[in-house]
Amino acid sequence: MTFMIIGYVLLSLVIFFLLNRFLLNRRRKQNAVQPEVEATHTHEVYEHRPERPVRPEPEPAPRLQDKDNEVIYNSESRRDKYVEGEHNEDDDLIVEQPYEEDVQKEEPIHQQATQPSHTLGKGITIGKIVTALMIGMFVAILNQTLINVALPVMISDFNVSTATAQWLTTGFMLVNGILVPISAYMIQRFTYRQLFLTAMIFFTIGSLICAISTNFPMMMTGRVIQAVGAGILMPLGTNVFMTIFPPEKRGAAMGTLGIAFILAPAIGPTLTGWIIQNYHWNVMFYGMFAIGVLSLVIGLFWFKIVQPTFNAKLDVLGVIFSTLGFGSVLYGFSEAGNKGWDSPVVITTIVIGLIFVAAFVIRELSMKAPMMDLTALKYSGFSFTLLINIVVTMSLFGGMILLPVYLQSIRGFSPLDSGLLLLPGSLLMGVMGPIAGRLFDRFGIKPLAVFGLAIMTYATWELTRINLDTSYSTILGIYVLRSFGMSFIMMPIMTAGMNALPGRMIPHGNAISNTVRQLAGSIGTAILVTVMTQQATAHIGDMTNAMDKTLPSTADQLSQMSQATGSTLGMQAMMGKLQQLATVNGITDAFWLATAFSLLAFILSFFLKGKDHYRSDEA
Repeated sequence: MTFMIIGYVLLSLVIFFLLNRFLLNRRRKQNAVQPEVEATHTHEVYEHRPERPVRPEPEPAPRLQDKDNEVIYNSESRRDKYVEGEHNEDDDLIVEQPYEEDVQKEEPIHQQATQPSHTLGKGITIGKIVTALMIGMFVAILNQTLINVALPVMISDFNVSTATAQWLTTGFMLVNGILVPISAYMIQRFTYRQLFLTAMIFFTIGSLICAISTNFPMMMTGRVIQAVGAGILMPLGTNVFMTIFPPEKRGAAMGTLGIAFILAPAIGPTLTGWIIQNYHWNVMFYGMFAIGVLSLVIGLFWFKIVQPTFNAKLDVLGVIFSTLGFGSVLYGFSEAGNKGWDSPVVITTIVIGLIFVAAFVIRELSMKAPMMDLTALKYSGFSFTLLINIVVTMSLFGGMILLPVYLQSIRGFSPLDSGLLLLPGSLLMGVMGPIAGRLFDRFGIKPLAVFGLAIMTYATWELTRINLDTSYSTILGIYVLRSFGMSFIMMPIMTAGMNALPGRMIPHGNAISNTVRQLAGSIGTAILVTVMTQQATAHIGDMTNAMDKTLPSTADQLSQMSQATGSTLGMQAMMGKLQQLATVNGITDAFWLATAFSLLAFILSFFLKGKDHYRSDEA
């Protein structure tokens, strides 16, 4: 296992540097020829700005000598027009040039420039951009949830242990965890179009490798390549939506984006269960390959959107600190639920991870142009909504793990049946996403958060009352109610936080938000699974020692079973029954903790401020 972790870290670093080199080479080639984005429509930045005094137009200043701070225009023809002085303002990328006295302040380049405008290709509409992006993100998120249901079959086909096969999900998560923190750098360095097409190329190739895999190493390679594409797409989607929509329309827009985030995880387990029952597991990867090709073709023709980029330098040491830090922490917490908190591997990886995360934070705070600008946390509208988001994510992710355990391991439902039970609630969240977004645009985040978290807290509490006899319809109703409440909080709280940031900080805020939420999901899952496991062990001990006093009816039932089937079989049946009861009680105890998380978020929601607080006055 140690060699696998070391190998993973080295592989992740190699993949990132190769990805960076690949994107740089593509940009050089595109700058050498006439770009695809021509005869474009340019859109100004959507910012809520204070009044600014009008100053006389300064004389043209000489070109800055610092090439690292040079604005890279995404059209060679436009750059030539700037040089010749024959440009048409309607055709240019609008980039606000700083006044001469502002340049002398020597501020970091990402703080000197305002949020750049975006430029759409000829005949390209926002609807086409959104369609291309949604298809790509949907299949990427769908891919993350498919593998869990298929793991038992893959273990048999590849003849590997469960711990080894688990790396198909762990490795995918870790590569995502590495790429998300550096997403702000990639968005500053490369255009949205370059990142989207590169992500879909990686994802599609990875899907094909997975589909034709005949052994575990080949399958693992395909999953890592898939993860590179998915790791680019996740933060890219949010940044594109925050760029092309004004603040007053971002709620409805992000609600639409939430359809991909919500429906894909809901459909994934159900779809996989049906494929496994009727076909071979590689069919699902062939399907993702086909959708990936479709998305790539649509993106080539429709995803023509660029924004000014900057020669941001790659912080190699920061990448190493980020990789070792966040990768180790994510791995440590993901293993804590399985191996226990006292496992040497868990303790070592978490400690090492925290050390490198601390080194990463110190480095970023001390740099003039940080890869992840942590000063975004000084904006209270962003940091407070992020805190609520963390608490909600810990409750949500843990619940997503506990309920399938109850349905499949205790109640004996097939993966397909349990997926079908969870599907209506997820479909409701998808439908409610745009509606909740429009309500957010009109009323702000506070009333939605209070209302949604009240429903979510109540529904999570209802899950503490499940037992061996809880009906299918009751569980379905509780989950639908919980999903209804979550639809008012998940995307709106993230949108409110992003709106509170000035445009130049949105890529950094998005990187911080996605990284922290991923950590919160892993930590919440580890804590709730640990509570479930430890409490189940405690409950079975209590039941064994005091069965007659605590569960007399069950004791009589088990006694009759023992007499009817013989001592050995009767004892096995008795222990099996006890184990089921103890596990259910452990799950309900974990749901009590999830309810506490949700209640804490509900209390915090009362301290949210009015609508205007979540609108930045800075450029």
